[in-house]
Amino acid sequence: MTDSPSSLIELRDVHFGYGDRLVLEGVSLQIPRGKVTALMGASGGGKTTVLRLIGGQYRAQAGSVLFEGQDIGQLDKQGLYQARRRMGMLFQFGALFTDISVFDNVAFPLREHLKLSEPMVRDIVLMKLEAVGLRGARDLLPSEVSGGMARRVALARAMALDPELMMYDEPFAGLDPISLGTAARLIRQLNNALGLTSIIVSHDLEETFHIADKVVILANGRIAAQGTPEEVRQSTDPLVHQFVSAEPEGPVRFHYPANSAAQDFGVVPGGSS
Repeated sequence: MTDSPSSLIELRDVHFGYGDRLVLEGVSLQIPRGKVTALMGASGGGKTTVLRLIGGQYRAQAGSVLFEGQDIGQLDKQGLYQARRRMGMLFQFGALFTDISVFDNVAFPLREHLKLSEPMVRDIVLMKLEAVGLRGARDLLPSEVSGGMARRVALARAMALDPELMMYDEPFAGLDPISLGTAARLIRQLNNALGLTSIIVSHDLEETFHIADKVVILANGRIAAQGTPEEVRQSTDPLVHQFVSAEPEGPVRFHYPANSAAQDFGVVPGGSS
């Protein structure tokens, strides 16, 4: 297998687990350059784990995670630091610094990683805030903006260093329908305008399918389906069908395995307890 110039990220036969629990079992996956790829599936399927492997927070226990041909798991501290500068991460619920202003939240990575004059920092921060529609909120604290606005501030901060790769961990969680739609459109627009490669971990089917170019369904440690949103919708795999259709019963059971009700409640067949 050779590196594909059309893929920014590639997972090759990746295995990873927590203790005795295997989360990813031989996952091979390509993330196309310049596109929006959605990682979806039931909770606990390994979606966020994939983001952490790409970002180098975890190292694959077998297989390799490649970022433009570089094996993230083989990089030393300096190499990993350099690779991360080319990545942006929008954490679930934003993870803003609560005691500094919107402006200083967005300025933080610029001041941390680059030696820029404060006038230059100011111009970049205001441009990033303008891109997410929040230039006028620059002097507010995170506690003074709505949840949807806070998510957009976090997006501006994630884009501060002009990353090639943007990763979004549940960007729509907890948002009202208006804020959710705004966030989804913004992700798509920024991806197109800036030529980004984006990976979204999300459980919001409709909005995610609407903006994604490629959808990957993870289940039971493996890839259950992948393709365009329409191709995934048409999948005949029972687990994928259950997920896409939001059906309560299927391969993913509503009831956790348990003893029979008769055993637990002490019911004697043909008589009383």
